[in-house]
Amino acid sequence: MLDTATYTPRLRSVFRDQIKAALKEEFGYTNDMMIPRLDKIVLNIGCGAEAVRDSKKAKSAVEDLSKIAGQQAVTTKAKKSIAGFRVREEMPLGAKVTLRGDRMYDFLDRLITIAMPRIRDFRGVKPSFDGRGNFAMGMKEHIVFPEIDFDKVDEVWGMDIIITTTAKTDAEAKALLKHFNMPFNA
Repeated sequence: MLDTATYTPRLRSVFRDQIKAALKEEFGYTNDMMIPRLDKIVLNIGCGAEAVRDSKKAKSAVEDLSKIAGQQAVTTKAKKSIAGFRVREEMPLGAKVTLRGDRMYDFLDRLITIAMPRIRDFRGVKPSFDGRGNFAMGMKEHIVFPEIDFDKVDEVWGMDIIITTTAKTDAEAKALLKHFNMPFNA
């Protein structure tokens, strides 16, 4: 049994012991509070047309995302009706979850060390930042995570992963994620 009172995620201790000092030296920060750090990670699965035809698909996405994240995911619902897509207001269309603290570091560790190497023909992730130090990426299959039992999956979902940092620029955020061993391809 894991003692949660003394447990510290591996990446959190690596950040505290090594990455902070490396970033402080690299960018010449005068104050420790200036050093960029992870703020949150948001995971999102959109079911699309499958959820319109079968409402159980959105429930399946919520269950799978909850297993991946390690905390309960919420159902995302349509904000307004769109007749062309047969979508009604408040219809469940997907799932999302926001990770902070220890769960965020645990997820990032599993993403980088376990899930990404399991992606077929993986050549690294494209560094797509938003201009304010936040990183977004997409995955075509959610089944690369070890928590998902491949035999029990009824539908393979794509998912969005958004990593929000306190960095002011994209260069600082990229350096932070590179120190976490994020496999950028460029």
